[in-house]
Order: sequence, then structure tokens, then C-alpha cells
Amino acid sequence: MFSAMLGEAWRAMGANRLRTFLTMLGMMIGVGSVVLMMAVGQGAQESVKQSINAMGSNLF
Repeated sequence: MFSAMLGEAWRAMGANRLRTFLTMLGMMIGVGSVVLMMAVGQGAQESVKQSINAMGSNLF
């Protein structure tokens, strides 16, 4: 039963190649953008921490 479903899915992907390509491209762009935004956020957070540490403890 599972192999029949996989076979049907494979045939559907072959019949709709453009739709399959666009779906895969959208998934890659979406995952890439989430990873990029997380990296930018982490970098900004580290930058703020370094700036606060550079000010010294006598400013608080």
C-alpha cells in the first residue's frame, strides 16, 4: 500500500514538473530566509551584548 502511494506521488510529480519545481524552490527559499533571519538576529544580539560590555560596569 505504501509503495503504491509513493508510485502515484512519483507519477504526479513527473506529470507536473513545473509545479514540483516551483514548490521545491519555494520551500528552499522559505527555509533559507528563516535561517538567515535567525543568523541576523543572533548577530545583532551579540553586537548589543558586546556594546554593553564595552561601556563598563560603572554606567549602571
